[in-house]
Amino acid sequence: MRFTGLAVLLLVGFTLLLVNSLFGGGNGESQGPTTAEVRPRRYKCGLSAPCPSKHLAFRLVSGAANVIGPKICLEDKMLLSSVKNNVGRGLNIALVNGVSGELLETKSFDMWAGDVSDLLKFLRPLHEGTLVFVASFDDPASKLNDESRRLFEELGSTAVKDLAFRDSWVFVGAKGIENKSPFEQRMKNSKTGNKYEGWPESLEMDGCIPLRPPLEN
Repeated sequence: MRFTGLAVLLLVGFTLLLVNSLFGGGNGESQGPTTAEVRPRRYKCGLSAPCPSKHLAFRLVSGAANVIGPKICLEDKMLLSSVKNNVGRGLNIALVNGVSGELLETKSFDMWAGDVSDLLKFLRPLHEGTLVFVASFDDPASKLNDESRRLFEELGSTAVKDLAFRDSWVFVGAKGIENKSPFEQRMKNSKTGNKYEGWPESLEMDGCIPLRPPLEN
């Protein structure tokens, strides 16, 4: 009889466990997932946080060696990229209205086999407040002369004076800037430090640029 009673108790216990597992703990409520999947929020041009009001979100990526072209993104719109088929060896530049954020023009300049006079004609007539976005690809510097370097310095660059063969360079400047631009990176071409054979690693830079107030007449 002792064994029969023990068997009954075990059977009752097993039945209670089975009911408990089938009906969610016996409290009448189903047990859903304890944690929900949290996806990181995406902001313009892949920034980690949104830009303040009256600021432009941007991301610049220089070319990788002579294989992968550069990218210039502004306000979640790709202005220059290999996919758009509007990049080239040398300096890839986008001009943007600094008051409205409107794209004005994009162009690439071959700094290895091209004519620097084309770059000079492009930079000389810039209007006050024009934003200038630059991303290098392959060689950004072999054809640069003193005047072209000075024009970039007037846009706020501090690195262009030393920019050399196959350096990586990303830069955002503006016509009429009073101080040096905070948006600039340069990676020197170095045999001992290059990531790729003959080229340094690609540079990536993003941020928020304040729009200028309308110019007074």
